[in-house]
Amino acid sequence: MDSQLKKGLLEGCVLAALREEASYGYKIIGQLSPYIEISESTLYPILKRLESSKYVVTSNKLYNGRLRKYYKITEKGKVKFREFCRDMEQIMDIYRFLRK
Repeated sequence: MDSQLKKGLLEGCVLAALREEASYGYKIIGQLSPYIEISESTLYPILKRLESSKYVVTSNKLYNGRLRKYYKITEKGKVKFREFCRDMEQIMDIYRFLRK
């Protein structure tokens, strides 16, 4: 898959994983891995970009004696996710055209 296309898909998938509740990196990978290949070395730069764009915010919570970083989608991130879904609808229209 084209790396730029995959990058955009992964950002949308990460936002989707955070729609319901805040989560941490390993759990996000577990949620996404049945659908798209993603590693820690791919996920964390995406999370950093989403955070710097104010699409997610972070907090630290103690878990088993160590701090775990949690990511939570913001209202701006929810808007970005809705835009992503609209874009995906257009891509699916193109896909259906190509498959005729």
